Amino acid sequence: MLATPSGPSGPAVPSGPSKPATSATLREINLRTVFDMIRAQAPISRAEVARQTGISKPTVSALLQDLLDLGLVTETERDEQNSGPTYGALFFAPRPQAAHVLALDVGARRLRGAVADLEGRQLAREDADVAGLDAPRIVEAAATLARRLRESAGIRPDLIQHAAIGVPGVVDLREGRIWQALNIPALDGFPARERFGEALGCPVTLENDIHLAALGEQRSGRGRDAASFCFLSVGTGVGAGLVLRGELHRGFAGAAGELDNVFAEDEIERKDPCAGALLRCAARLFPSGSAPASTEELFALARSGDEAAVAAVDEEARRIAGYLAPVAAVVDVELAILGGGIGLNADLLLDRVTERLASRVPYPPRVEVSTLGEAAVLTGAIAVATREALEQILAPRFTAGHRRP
Repeated sequence: MLATPSGPSGPAVPSGPSKPATSATLREINLRTVFDMIRAQAPISRAEVARQTGISKPTVSALLQDLLDLGLVTETERDEQNSGPTYGALFFAPRPQAAHVLALDVGARRLRGAVADLEGRQLAREDADVAGLDAPRIVEAAATLARRLRESAGIRPDLIQHAAIGVPGVVDLREGRIWQALNIPALDGFPARERFGEALGCPVTLENDIHLAALGEQRSGRGRDAASFCFLSVGTGVGAGLVLRGELHRGFAGAAGELDNVFAEDEIERKDPCAGALLRCAARLFPSGSAPASTEELFALARSGDEAAVAAVDEEARRIAGYLAPVAAVVDVELAILGGGIGLNADLLLDRVTERLASRVPYPPRVEVSTLGEAAVLTGAIAVATREALEQILAPRFTAGHRRP
């Protein structure tokens, strides 16, 4: 099933008395219900759709015709596992190739991309080196990468219905600009949604990369069975994505999860778990001139039993727990998922973080490590893009309470 994050303006705010449902409203609800049923249980017959949804057979027939006209479903054969008599019944299945989506993950060094169908299946996947490029040149690189991905998947440009793009920093969904993004030149304040939309030639959803990673975990990672969880990415930087009661929580300004802001400026160096801060901490623990040059080397030394490296890992676990504790105390999530280059070191961090977190808060969340790794952002981007693409196809069927011809 697709992830369903909050809309562009965050949670809905009541604007007055609710309006009575119209026949067009009910028809739209029924159309989506039938489509979801087909997606979940295909191949499925008309009679079975009616039985399971409680919608009358004539209405189901009309809705199936709508979905056929939209190209979202197709008539199909019953699968081989259910070989009983069909008595001439027609069966229906989703038609994933009705439209396609583009997903991009923008980083300071790598631009990751994928093209997927409406069911989220990746048809092409490729990375591009963007180290040293500023924001306008990354947009150019994205257009080039998108063309290669389309060509690899054999898809015409007009069949890309929607693109979802993960970017570092706080995304202002009202203006489509990015703020507090300092690791890519000229990205801070950049009108990213407008520029990416022009370059890619399709509607674009722009979202913070860690927010998308959280949605990726919800779709097909550790967060699938959790109603409320926090995804904490620890690598060159630190960021968090919150899913609360099944919905992405962006906050009032889209800045939910910016945990660095919890601490005073003079506290950051002692509490920040990012790679640079960890290596500076390790340099104080190792004899002069012998400190590891990378976090990979540091964790390798800890695995070999090096005392200074083990002490640095202990300190890192304390810092990660320190970042998770405010989240656990305020929103009481059931699960914390660690990701990022540092967070993925499950063998050294999982038990340590769990123990320290339990000593900080009375109801600590379960701590697990992401199984998606660097694919989390793209997975979330595909979930968002497919949701938006389907909305673009379905919503115009109903306008101002009247069905379009």
